[in-house]
Amino acid sequence: MSAMRHRPMAPPGQGAGAGAAGEHGDSDDNNFTDDESSPLTHDIYGGSQRTIQETKGWDVFRDPPIKIETGSTANQECLELTVKILKIFAYVFTFIIVLTGGVIAKGTMLFMTSQVRKDKKMEYCNKDLGRDKSFVVRLPEEERVAWIWALLIAYALPEIGALIRSARICFFKTFKVPRTGHFLFVWLMESLSAVGMALLMFVVLPQIDAIQGAMLTNCLCVVPGIFGLLSRTSKEGKRFVKAIIDLAAVAAQVTGLVIWPLLENRRELWVIPVACVMISCGWWENYVSPQSPLGLVRALGRIKEEMRFTRYFCHIFLSIWKILLFFTVTLLIYWAQGEEPGNLFSMYGDAFGPHKIVVYELPAGLGGVLPDTLESANIDTVDVDAAYNTVVYVLLLQIFGAYLCYIFGKFACKILIQGFSYAFPVSLTVPLSVTFLIAACGIRIDDPCFFHDTIPDYLFFTSPSNFRFNNFVTEQMAWAWILWLLSQTWIALHIWTPKCERLATTEKLFVQPMYSSLLIDQSMALNRRRDDQADVKTEDLSEIEKEKGDEYYETISVHTDRSSAPNKPSIKSSDNITRIYSCATMWHETKDEMIEFLKSIMRMDEDQCARRVAQKYLRVLDPDYYEFETHIFFDDAFEISDHSDDDIQCNRFVKLLIATMDEAASEIHQTTIRLRPPKKYPTPYGGRLVWTLPGKTKFITHLKDKDRIRHRKRWSQVMYMYYLLGHRLMELPISVDRKDAIAENTYLLTLDGDIDFKPNAVTLLVDLMKKNKNLGAACGRIHPVGSGPMVWYQLFEYAIGHWLQKATEHMIGCVLCSPGCFSLFRGKALMDDNVMKKYTTRSDEARHYVQYDQGEDRWLCTLLLQRGYRVEYSAASDAYTHCPEGFNEFYNQRRRWVPSTIANIMDLLADAKRTIKINDNISLLYIFYQMMLMGGTILGPGTIFLMLVGAFVAAFRIDNWTSFHYNIVPILAFMFICFTCKSNIQLFVAQVLSTAYALIMMAVIVGTALQLGEDGIGSPSAIFLISMVGSFFIAACLHPQEFWCITCGLIYLLSIPSMYLLLILYSIINLNVVSWGTREVVAKKTKKELEAEKKAAEEAKKRVKQKSMLSFLQSGIGDNGDEEGSVEFSLAGLFRCIFCTHGKTSDEKQQLTSIAESLDSIKSRMDTIESAVDPHGHHASRHGRRRTTSSGSKDHHLLTSVAEKSGDESDESDSDTSAEPKQERDFLTNPYWIEDPDVRKGEVDFLSSTEIQFWKDLIDQYLYPIDNDPVEQARIASDLIELRNKSVFAFFMANALFVLIVFLLQLNKDKLHIVWPLGVKTNITYIEETSEVHISKEYLQLEPIGLVFVFFFALILIIQFTAMLFHRFGTISHILASTELNFCKKKSEDLTQDQLIDKHAVEIVKNLQRLQGIDGDYDNDSGSGPDRIARRKTIQNLEKARQPRRQIGTLDVAFKKRFLKLTADAENNPATPILTRRLTMRAETIRALEVRKNSVMAERRKSAMQTLGAKNEYGITTGAPINNNGGLPNQRSGRVSNAGISIKDVFNVNGGAAEQIYGSNGGGTINQGYEHVIDEDGDGNSLRLTTRNPHPHPHHQVSWGQNTNGGNGNGTGRL
Repeated sequence: MSAMRHRPMAPPGQGAGAGAAGEHGDSDDNNFTDDESSPLTHDIYGGSQRTIQETKGWDVFRDPPIKIETGSTANQECLELTVKILKIFAYVFTFIIVLTGGVIAKGTMLFMTSQVRKDKKMEYCNKDLGRDKSFVVRLPEEERVAWIWALLIAYALPEIGALIRSARICFFKTFKVPRTGHFLFVWLMESLSAVGMALLMFVVLPQIDAIQGAMLTNCLCVVPGIFGLLSRTSKEGKRFVKAIIDLAAVAAQVTGLVIWPLLENRRELWVIPVACVMISCGWWENYVSPQSPLGLVRALGRIKEEMRFTRYFCHIFLSIWKILLFFTVTLLIYWAQGEEPGNLFSMYGDAFGPHKIVVYELPAGLGGVLPDTLESANIDTVDVDAAYNTVVYVLLLQIFGAYLCYIFGKFACKILIQGFSYAFPVSLTVPLSVTFLIAACGIRIDDPCFFHDTIPDYLFFTSPSNFRFNNFVTEQMAWAWILWLLSQTWIALHIWTPKCERLATTEKLFVQPMYSSLLIDQSMALNRRRDDQADVKTEDLSEIEKEKGDEYYETISVHTDRSSAPNKPSIKSSDNITRIYSCATMWHETKDEMIEFLKSIMRMDEDQCARRVAQKYLRVLDPDYYEFETHIFFDDAFEISDHSDDDIQCNRFVKLLIATMDEAASEIHQTTIRLRPPKKYPTPYGGRLVWTLPGKTKFITHLKDKDRIRHRKRWSQVMYMYYLLGHRLMELPISVDRKDAIAENTYLLTLDGDIDFKPNAVTLLVDLMKKNKNLGAACGRIHPVGSGPMVWYQLFEYAIGHWLQKATEHMIGCVLCSPGCFSLFRGKALMDDNVMKKYTTRSDEARHYVQYDQGEDRWLCTLLLQRGYRVEYSAASDAYTHCPEGFNEFYNQRRRWVPSTIANIMDLLADAKRTIKINDNISLLYIFYQMMLMGGTILGPGTIFLMLVGAFVAAFRIDNWTSFHYNIVPILAFMFICFTCKSNIQLFVAQVLSTAYALIMMAVIVGTALQLGEDGIGSPSAIFLISMVGSFFIAACLHPQEFWCITCGLIYLLSIPSMYLLLILYSIINLNVVSWGTREVVAKKTKKELEAEKKAAEEAKKRVKQKSMLSFLQSGIGDNGDEEGSVEFSLAGLFRCIFCTHGKTSDEKQQLTSIAESLDSIKSRMDTIESAVDPHGHHASRHGRRRTTSSGSKDHHLLTSVAEKSGDESDESDSDTSAEPKQERDFLTNPYWIEDPDVRKGEVDFLSSTEIQFWKDLIDQYLYPIDNDPVEQARIASDLIELRNKSVFAFFMANALFVLIVFLLQLNKDKLHIVWPLGVKTNITYIEETSEVHISKEYLQLEPIGLVFVFFFALILIIQFTAMLFHRFGTISHILASTELNFCKKKSEDLTQDQLIDKHAVEIVKNLQRLQGIDGDYDNDSGSGPDRIARRKTIQNLEKARQPRRQIGTLDVAFKKRFLKLTADAENNPATPILTRRLTMRAETIRALEVRKNSVMAERRKSAMQTLGAKNEYGITTGAPINNNGGLPNQRSGRVSNAGISIKDVFNVNGGAAEQIYGSNGGGTINQGYEHVIDEDGDGNSLRLTTRNPHPHPHHQVSWGQNTNGGNGNGTGRL
């Protein structure tokens, strides 16, 4: 047995609970070694000092792992390239749409205001009236009224949109009523904005020309500029400079307001400053800050914070009020201009209908100068028809231009292309509009007929008088306008530096719920939310570490949603780190399935390590950083040992997992890897194996003994929920606020033991979680893996289910089932009331077995939905799982799924009223949609039956009744077999019928095609079929990566009778069967059980022999001696006839036998009691392993209780009588399984007393094994059969009634039918005798119920197809948001060294930490060309492989080995091989890396020197006592934070460097079950310095040195 470690009690501050590091990092930071590095020679990691590999000269030939790309690792280059091309297209297309939409909206707005000017006169084109004459037009009042209405409608539409959005959210979601004072202030600001908009549109802009109007729209930022200036805090960098620029920007804005009133000296122009300031009040909220030094601004900031929750309630009223106010002010302006307000209504019909335009002919003497009055008698007039539709076209252009600008701008923000495709076009809108207006006005003045064929001649922009382009610079105040433009750009500078996360919600992107159509570019710039959180810079990290009490690298990450959380001082920034616990359940997986799963975990480990190292050593900010830990819960992991029935050992599946760990790691890292043997822990529930993976994440396997803890998947889920969320989180000695923050950012990644995925798939799910705090669970796209027809069927079924059904649920409500094979659950959601606790409900009723245990993942999602949480689906998050390949396994799987699905949906529908009230995402319409689907599921068999009947009629030309008989007989026969026969017979018959139906379906397809040919494509069947096939095809085209799934559609079609008729019947009739049905194996039996079986077999053999004819004649009365009859007779002993039989009374011998058996039983029980009282005198069989206590007495602390045995279990085996002494065992101290050589010779450790007590309490409370009570089992079986019978009856009656009604209507279609208007057949008959032509029309006749059902399915199809389109857009947005285009960002030459590293940090680290080639590249393929095989360096490679070397087994050590060898040596290394192809030849990258390395080393050296000097505030001493293992105990004694614990303790488990959770329990005691983690580096000296190259030459290329004096360079450590 492996040596067990006995840990000494540690002094305070030095134990496992005091592992938090110091102010500047670890005490040995200068040596680049810390709690995350791998020790190179110490046996704490390597397991042995002998790490030099010696290879015999004759045995140097290699078999390196071959990289096989399947499933999630399949070649994605084509897809990645396609996505990058798509993102380039998105950049350009979005830029064009936003810019074009903005310019069109701006231009049409100025065009409309130009026509509103009273008594507008302009030169008219003489092309149609007379080339030699000049004409002038004055717009009539009808035309002016039309354009006023157009402006009113353009203003009102976005407000109506805001009203609808606000009403929807308030009615279907939650809202909060604001305080009265706050509401009144918001009402005042919105009212000022509406009045200002009316003044600008109807007073200011009509009085100035269009070019001036466009320029003036850059002067609407006065109030935002002032509030932005007053909101600047002292914490901002360069505050004084920014304040000066703010003042200059506000001054520039103010000059724009007064320049034209002063220069042109027109009284009406003094409305400009009033209107512009009032309009700018509408954007006040975005520019006030609760942290402002001024009390007034702080008060406004508090109103802003409240508006986050009350906005939609306010805007229900504000939207209506603003429309009414805008309209009222318009009427007042119209009245003030001397017009009758009633004209707006009386002239409405004429304005938008035909009316005349009066054109005035100018006398030749005027010379083209427009006269002041046109009423003189000598001026001729011409009436021309008005192009009255022009106003509608311009209005539509304005509406759609603004809407497209807003929608695509929001899209650009969501997919993180805001700089180029949002800020740039928004800033360009006014300059481009001014440019176009200058050109257009200049051309129109020179040639009034230039736009003759495009724009009506009487309509155009108000042009400047005597316009000439060359004097534009002086006359049009172009220089002043540039200042206004620059000032607006400065005030809206935040749109150039977005900090939002991917796919941010509209609420996070914009302040107001809608845009302003008339001022679209200003609305887009000033309404876009400002992120008031300052960037964390690399140089600030040391300051951050000083401020936070627990030094740990998580806090380097960026958290985008910090502003939404209340500022609670007790919450540390590290509490917001994403923590992912992958929790997998295993049972009887195959080796291939295990390897796929383990490779997925290894990829996550590699990715997490790269992100951790990038933050720790390259000092970068990674928004996607996460902590990661893996837990596997192995059901039924033990079996009876080979050497004794009294001991247990790990079963073959656990041993298979242990054996495949190294293989999986080697495949991922492309080099031979030997992981360190797992650390073994005896536990109250069985055992635990703990690996440390190459990336230093923990891989913890919990081995469940079904005799100690309840088995099955749901109870494994209860285990990890209570362990991770209850024990390891809720028992932390920290504040409630910190626990809340940690719980919100803790996620459980539920997995199956055969899942295959990549880290990116998890990142996409985390993105969804970060985007929506109400999201309780998220699932990805599951791809079935396997081979054979059943897998092909499931490929298409899964594709359609995800493409249409899950996408629809996601879009119109919530996903009802987040599959347990690959889903992400939020810890806080699971911890809510009626979720985790209710999930522990034991199945005591028949319904519970169906709903709770057969579909546990669906039930868990139902609980989340009923608590108000949302469940979403991400199509971009791909995972691959093995699916049933055999018919029987598939049917058994669906036999579990179908009833549980129906039961859970029925539960949700029954509780719909309460669920709608509590869940914002579930509406009455969504419940109605689910009811339709449920109706379709229940009536599915009847529908398929009717389809088969009709298809038989069409295909085989038989009548309806014959077809009915042909179809009803096999179905009734199958139902009879399902009721009476065993499962294997049912499945055999189902398989035969499925094959027959597949052949029939092929004939049906042909017959249906013939029928469609007769009825035409206008028939309902043809329309439905074409729509269905078309929707499937379009869905496949929209999922190009999965397009080939549609090729399996034919198998799906052939399987329809089997899957929607036979399978449903099989599932419903076998509702009472609650076994798992898949992956079943035969359990290993004890020797006594084998002997009993052998004895029973012999008895059966004798019985058969006695029943044979020969024995019948030879053996007298046979074995019927147990019966006698009231009347009997026999003939010479040959036979005996018995009538009215009854049991014979026991004779004396039988009674004596019974007494002897009772005495033996009493003796064995006495022996058991004596062995418990005197354990040294007797051997306790299997240490009370068998649980026989009832569920009422759950005390299974076997060290103190006596478990009485009964039956076979109380018998002592023959081996117990041997004289050989047996080792006394205790399952929490020295169980036999830890000595099993197949479990590897890893060290043995023990849980802390706190955790042991937790597991005992948890098992007592929820997870004690359920005793086999025959009475209770009989009751449950009876209840299940009763439930089955009720369900079958209801199911049968519903389908029978449906079939009967539709079939009878079909038979009497000529009497009761609906005439179908499409697909009419026209028959033309010519009669020669009478020369008559008879034309008759034949209409299709449809029975009403059938037609309703067709439309019912068509409605579902339309809903799903529409939702799929929207979901695909969201998925493409998600993919594009996650795709980076390096060449679309700043070029490397333009980046600073820090920016260059930050940009490629994770990518660089992944290449630096590769284990492959760490001891020298093994060149397996030299060069290219026709003779590349001949030039392969085979012998050189073999010699290199033969050399003794020390293996580097951890990724961070491999990183540091390469990182530290960065030297300025260009002679030996022209290019750096470890970087990616894109970065290999970049000298800037190498120089930046070297600079970063030197700065980090200098910082750590400084930290170490401070530790030596007077600043040794953490009490680190070098004279530490030596522990029992001969090494130094941990020297780190971190400063204790206010909350009392380092957040690192949340993630460490099983003796980690900072294990405080279990040992201390907040009370200061040290856990003896954990050792002090010795210094994880070469010599244990925490203050050793590392030498580096002191003279790096900046102009030299960098190469990897052959040797450095750093402890990491030559260190060894076998994993």
